[in-house]
Amino acid sequence: MKKSISKKVYFFFNTDDKNVDEHLPRNYFLLLISSIFTKLGDTLSNPKTVLTWVMNYINAPVYMISFIVPIRESGSMLPQIFLASYIKTKAKRKWIYVFGSIFQFASILAIGLTAYFFEGVLAGSLIILFLIIFSLSRSLCSVSSKDVLGKTIPKDRRGKLKGYTVSVSGVLVLLAGLFMMYKSKSGASLLFYSGILVFASAMWLISAFIYSKIKEDKSKIQEHKNTWKEVIQRIKIVKKDTHFRNFIIARSLLLCSALTAPFYVLLAQENIGKESYLLGLFIIANGVASILSAPVWGKMADVSSKNVMSFATIIASALGITMFIIIEVFTDFSKIFWLYPVAFFILGIAHSGVRLGRKTYVVNMAEGNKRTDYVAVSNTIIGLILLVTGGISALASLFSVELVLLVLSIFGILGAFLSYKLPNVEAE
Repeated sequence: MKKSISKKVYFFFNTDDKNVDEHLPRNYFLLLISSIFTKLGDTLSNPKTVLTWVMNYINAPVYMISFIVPIRESGSMLPQIFLASYIKTKAKRKWIYVFGSIFQFASILAIGLTAYFFEGVLAGSLIILFLIIFSLSRSLCSVSSKDVLGKTIPKDRRGKLKGYTVSVSGVLVLLAGLFMMYKSKSGASLLFYSGILVFASAMWLISAFIYSKIKEDKSKIQEHKNTWKEVIQRIKIVKKDTHFRNFIIARSLLLCSALTAPFYVLLAQENIGKESYLLGLFIIANGVASILSAPVWGKMADVSSKNVMSFATIIASALGITMFIIIEVFTDFSKIFWLYPVAFFILGIAHSGVRLGRKTYVVNMAEGNKRTDYVAVSNTIIGLILLVTGGISALASLFSVELVLLVLSIFGILGAFLSYKLPNVEAE
């Protein structure tokens, strides 16, 4: 029965693929379902929306709130160059993902309980501590998942799989946003917000169980060597491999779509207010954006993932520049209620394309252990850049939120150009 269901799902999404490997439909189905749960958990504990809202609700200091996005994003990337050495000693790498998911479950659960039982500086400090643990656990999943995806799903099916994953999870996110809006009518309590985080944590536990059922072939393993020597050797890849170096430079400039998101929420709070229904609207906007755009981005990424990165970043940059002009020049429009959810919707479309495009690109650049090195090195370097850029953005936002949008958008335009100039790995 399970095999029959998995085949039906696979051929529903891939009608033109009739000759498939025995385990492909099953793995496709399990990866799809597992990813849907993690993406739902990500959305319901998103630092750009939910965690920002909750920390403000429990009176955590503003400077702590400013750091949660760069900590969450960079913390999952920085250790990857070291983890790659360990991962490459394992023949089956799905178990690394499983353990990483379990630790993410425990971390978000702890954040939910902290939000309910503590407040102020203590609550903020504990949340940041658990967020660091969450991010480190996430790094285990990031490196291993791309390797498992590369081994179990053909190159011309990976982008579409990611697209459908985001789209289906977007439907669930939409329902969650509607529920939040409904609860806001009667006044959302601290118990409600904590409950959302506890529910979100369970998504990683479910995902870990599903992921453990994937049929993964053994990888070629390497003996454990001196970690620091291996790290230095991997870093040398950036110097020797021009293609890889150009990808990292382009990707670092694509961060505008991720880093600008919290500032749209801040602008809405400044100009509209802090009513709880706004959180539901932002989540709905992001969910609808995923539903509509992800399958399109996925199909485009299977043809040219570098063009997806470029086009999506142009959308994000154009939006940021437009918002800057509205706030600075047409101030009356900045008080219009629907402006911010619509802007967040457009940003959601763009960010979905940027993420899907660059993830597909790095997976398709290489095979085997070389792909593991590419993922680890690029994520570690981007983690450093993200931490620095995120800190500067948080500081600059204290002076002018809209100015941060403008600066990041200009960087995004340059990143779009460099992405477009990259080789088309899907054509190789």
